[in-house]
Amino acid sequence: MKRIGIFPGSFDPFTKGHYSIVERALSFMDEIIIGVAVNSDKHTMFSKEKRVQMIQELYKDNPRVSVEAFEEITTDFAKKKNAGFIIRGIRTADDFQYEDTVAYVYRQISGIETILLFTEPDLIHVSSTIVRELLRYHKDVSQFLPEGMKID
Repeated sequence: MKRIGIFPGSFDPFTKGHYSIVERALSFMDEIIIGVAVNSDKHTMFSKEKRVQMIQELYKDNPRVSVEAFEEITTDFAKKKNAGFIIRGIRTADDFQYEDTVAYVYRQISGIETILLFTEPDLIHVSSTIVRELLRYHKDVSQFLPEGMKID
């Protein structure tokens, strides 16, 4: 059976930490679907179309990674895509407690397992929130983005 993982998030924008998690997940998954979560109540810097486009550009040469926007609950999206796993990133111990609880809830609701992957130590300080704030003040954020990622 094909091992498909869903990596959900808003990715506004996509950072080195997120990129690192996807790259590591590809070492044991056949396919990764990056799900761009759409929350109409939450202000984001880029439209869902722009977010999808930025991430697709980053992975254009990797046929094992696809990118899709979704509005439903993560577990419903995972079921629709026949994914057996949901991949979540962790930056801190506090994140771990929260994400472990989320994983428990996902398993209870849907039976889908969640794989928790820690961000690499040198990328812990990099978050989408920090990058978003820097962009708001027109600061250079290239050091926080994976090679090849461009924000225009």
